[in-house]
Amino acid sequence: MGCKNVMVYVETAEGKPVNAGLEMLTAAKSVAEKVTAVVIGAADAAATAIAYGADDAITVEADGFNAEAHAAIIVELVKKYAPEMVFVGATPVGKDLGARVAAKLKAGCVTDVIGIKEADGKFVFTAPLYGGTIYSDVTVDGDVVVAIIRGGVFKKAEEPDMAKQGTITAETVEIADLRAKIVNSVQEISESVNLEEAEIIVAGGRGVGSAENYELVKELASLLGGVVGATRPVIEEGWVSRAHQVGQSGKIVAPKLYIACGISGAAQHVSGITGSDYIVAINKDEDAPIFEISNIAIVGNCVDALKIMIEEVKKMQA
Repeated sequence: MGCKNVMVYVETAEGKPVNAGLEMLTAAKSVAEKVTAVVIGAADAAATAIAYGADDAITVEADGFNAEAHAAIIVELVKKYAPEMVFVGATPVGKDLGARVAAKLKAGCVTDVIGIKEADGKFVFTAPLYGGTIYSDVTVDGDVVVAIIRGGVFKKAEEPDMAKQGTITAETVEIADLRAKIVNSVQEISESVNLEEAEIIVAGGRGVGSAENYELVKELASLLGGVVGATRPVIEEGWVSRAHQVGQSGKIVAPKLYIACGISGAAQHVSGITGSDYIVAINKDEDAPIFEISNIAIVGNCVDALKIMIEEVKKMQA
């Protein structure tokens, strides 16, 4: 391997690592001799990071999430431990944090990475451009590179190795002269949808036809124990809240099963679901672009297909 050490920011929520954070450990292990996890404000998550692939972990105490403060912490750790690359997940938190870290370090930064390979002694990062219509290979010079990696590209370890040993180091980083300070957080009253970590997603597009028909999408998702997804036109029609939007301007997802109902397969949507393990697409147009990436293509009326699938699932569960 051409990289000796990768530092991985393991994002947490409610004290536990999120999937994106654990996926970054897999990404780092694929290119580095040593993987160091950084956990800020959730020290108990360090042991989990080691179980999922980190060789060691660094913890830093912090009150809540503050992008400016967390970026300053990571910068100081980079200066002390001198990793060759820093990986963060392409979540809303990760995109904010990664850009700040790169700016402070005056380092190259590649965003929305979907592939990493080594060629001629350098690491090549693949990232989509123009809404995912083309892919670009990028190399970055410098002492350290920040890579913001798309969720679902690398899968977290299937089973954590709880017996794995690793060193956990508690660091103290003094942060001064913060321009912004969070004094209070107000939780917006809205629908909570965790598309990024869902194992099954049933998504509907314009081809579903109406809000009434969209209820079939919701019913199938409920029967399968999954989450409802939607394309941008569906959101704009008001059939479901914006929290369900999948795609370049919504959530990037990587479920085990993605069922696309009445979705043609615009590049902006496809770029958000390519990490899915298995894609079932239903569309009346046999030339729909969605079929090019689907594992199973069902040509026909999606409403009729949804009714049949719902009936069959109910029979199986009876």
